[in-house]
Amino acid sequence: MKRRHFLKNTATLVTSGSVGFPLIKKQKDMYRTVLIGSGWWGMNILREAFQSGKCQIVGLCDVDENQLQKASDEVFQWNGEKPRWYKDFRECIRDAKPDIAIVGTPDHWHALPTIEAVNAGAHVYVEKPICHTVGEGQAMLRAARLNNRVVQVGTHRRVSPHMISGMDFLKSGKAGKITMVKCFVNQKRNFGDPVADTPVPKGLDWDMWVGPAPAQPFNPKIHPKGFRNFLDFANGTIGDWGIHWFDQVLWWTEERFPRSVFSTGGRFVNHDNTNAPDTQLATFDFEDFVCCWEHKYGAENANEESNIGLYFYGSEGTMHLGWRDGWTFYPNKKSGSILHQDPNVHEPDFQNIKELWADFIQAIEHKIRPICDIEDGQLATNMSLLAMISLKLGRSVQWDGQNTINDPEAEALLRRSYRSPWEYPE
Repeated sequence: MKRRHFLKNTATLVTSGSVGFPLIKKQKDMYRTVLIGSGWWGMNILREAFQSGKCQIVGLCDVDENQLQKASDEVFQWNGEKPRWYKDFRECIRDAKPDIAIVGTPDHWHALPTIEAVNAGAHVYVEKPICHTVGEGQAMLRAARLNNRVVQVGTHRRVSPHMISGMDFLKSGKAGKITMVKCFVNQKRNFGDPVADTPVPKGLDWDMWVGPAPAQPFNPKIHPKGFRNFLDFANGTIGDWGIHWFDQVLWWTEERFPRSVFSTGGRFVNHDNTNAPDTQLATFDFEDFVCCWEHKYGAENANEESNIGLYFYGSEGTMHLGWRDGWTFYPNKKSGSILHQDPNVHEPDFQNIKELWADFIQAIEHKIRPICDIEDGQLATNMSLLAMISLKLGRSVQWDGQNTINDPEAEALLRRSYRSPWEYPE
């Protein structure tokens, strides 16, 4: 079956909810599946894994017993079973012997569990961004290739039906010559005050949660869900949202990476204890076009056509690829017609994990690369990470696809020291 036909078929599958979908009987040769990181998004993935009818859930791993309890209770509603709990991903992989590991941890914990799993022979579905530093991503790609394992990255917009048709439109040349792409997120948030550190909540192994990052006290702004705006654990909005849109850019172009990156920005609004930039601009110079990124605070009624997505600026018109608003093409000629396609996404959280999981299983069974292969995830993640390096240095960074060019300061930021006893992956 051809991939495009396969994806169109999976797009018609019934959307699963959090509870109440039909009980699926165990089949022979089901994939032994573990979830590492059992929070909100990890459970979104696990629901689709279970609903596929091809996965036996044999382990849940999380350093927070509160998350484990919620996840275990939900799995029990699905199949009347409670999988074994683990707090250490190494024990989970060693004891449960998974065929598939889902890595849904915070960003700074993506590299080590993925590498551990593929080294043990498991295929991996890892959330985006694939890593916290460039060197981690290089090590993850190397491990996947050495072990000949399928590693799918959670950039599920590659399988969104409207994204597929929008990309077909662009690649057909109907927008003309594309010279610039703008990727953007306009945020609408409440501005909070600093939150004091507190004692570690009962049931949470905070030292393990922090892991290889610098030691620090527990703060409720960090866990759960708030880690993305703390740079010890993630890379802010460009690391969170940027990878989705950079992946679309790299899907469209034949170029694999930008030659230079410049980023500026800062914290002009936020005065709480997060430390990621609330406003950021970045420019990525490719050989044949320029890609720009911006995130800022902006109201939904500010007369901007969309608050999230990409604009492809072409000689025949402008294409907006969005999320909840589908895609729209605006022709340059007044006589032309505006074209539009609505999105086709699933609840909860407006995603297309179902189609991406189906592609993952197909890749495993047919021994082919998945549509969101680890290398694709690495290239898109690198764009975010290089922008953060430029922001920290206050100047542009030259890039050859593997290393910064004649820039020891930038080169040093491609990796970071791990807190003992954790060792940085090579």
